[in-house]
Amino acid sequence: MISRFLPTQLRRLLGVKVTTRPPPYLLLDQPGSLTPILRALERVDEVALDTEADNMYHYRTRVCLLQFLIDGEVFLVDVLAPGLVLDPLWKALAPKHLVMHGSDFDLRLLYDLCGFQPHSLFDTMLAAQLLGLQRIGLASLLDQHFGVALDKEGQKANWSKRPITPKLLNYASLDVWHLPALRDILTRDLKRLGRLSWLEQQCRAQIAAGAEGFAPPTDNDWRIGRSERLRGPGLSVLHAVWHWREAQAQRLDTPPFKVCGNAMLLKIAEAAESGDGAETILNSVHLGKRHDRIFPSLAQAVRTGLARDPKTLPRRPGRDPHHVALTQAEIELQERVRTDRDRVAKKLSIEPTLIANRSQLAQIARAPRQINQLLLPWQAELLVHEPALTKAFASAKA
Repeated sequence: MISRFLPTQLRRLLGVKVTTRPPPYLLLDQPGSLTPILRALERVDEVALDTEADNMYHYRTRVCLLQFLIDGEVFLVDVLAPGLVLDPLWKALAPKHLVMHGSDFDLRLLYDLCGFQPHSLFDTMLAAQLLGLQRIGLASLLDQHFGVALDKEGQKANWSKRPITPKLLNYASLDVWHLPALRDILTRDLKRLGRLSWLEQQCRAQIAAGAEGFAPPTDNDWRIGRSERLRGPGLSVLHAVWHWREAQAQRLDTPPFKVCGNAMLLKIAEAAESGDGAETILNSVHLGKRHDRIFPSLAQAVRTGLARDPKTLPRRPGRDPHHVALTQAEIELQERVRTDRDRVAKKLSIEPTLIANRSQLAQIARAPRQINQLLLPWQAELLVHEPALTKAFASAKA
């Protein structure tokens, strides 16, 4: 019990976990209730922001709650509240600098919701990556720097359920409460290592990526996992049961994985590929008692798939007709650049893919002189003076 009365910093040094008392907050969930947050936004240039969504509970993901920390005040905005018009909020928020953690999903959600795109951003997760930290989740960072233990229940909560419980509202308020202090710590460390400009570039790229929203569905989304190994009836069955799952998920308004996981769909398809009949396939399927009512429709989907000629399935998108495979010389350059990248990343104690991913390595090997268009400036600067590209540029001049 004594640990309750120790200062937070001392408790952290002693290894004592601290569940921070949630800050006071103002819940905005009534028509016309945005006035306090709009007035607060007029006073500041920076806002800490987080979102809560219902992607674990519904077929189509919705933004359910917005959490703001503005000049020391926490505002929780119920996006699903009837009659609450958010247009003035987006307009007031647009010119502000945002502090967020793991903003990629949130920014795509907000862009799809209303076309929102922030003016500028500090993402504490990106900062942690560029510092080479091994644990970059918000809970881990708060534990590491403040000795704070966040309640994990909120991560799996149904945020679309109303009313939102006080426990969940407390959790939501804590998600933004420490972000400015965490930002200050990470900024200090980035400055010490000379990497603050790296983060600025990463955040600008994150904003641009968020404005792309989420990829729209395609005719080949059913080609999951190991489906490339299937050639015959397994393909037709996979196509049928994947679309069966989508139909059931929409009907039940639940995420597809809660109807049936990808592993089970592939198991069914692989059994069909092996020549098993419908009854043998279905006897191997155990969806659980709660899915007994939808089992007959799955059985029909399997039979429909077995009866379909796989040649009639939607074809994979063909290769770009202008695509040309890498030459042997380009493949060798790609491997040399990869070696340089890995060595530089190890020296900096960061993940190699932060500098250049697999696709970017191939593009660099094909067109080394376009590296400044393929990578961010900080990434390109790390590679252009390394042996592989230095030699490639020298050979091109010769």
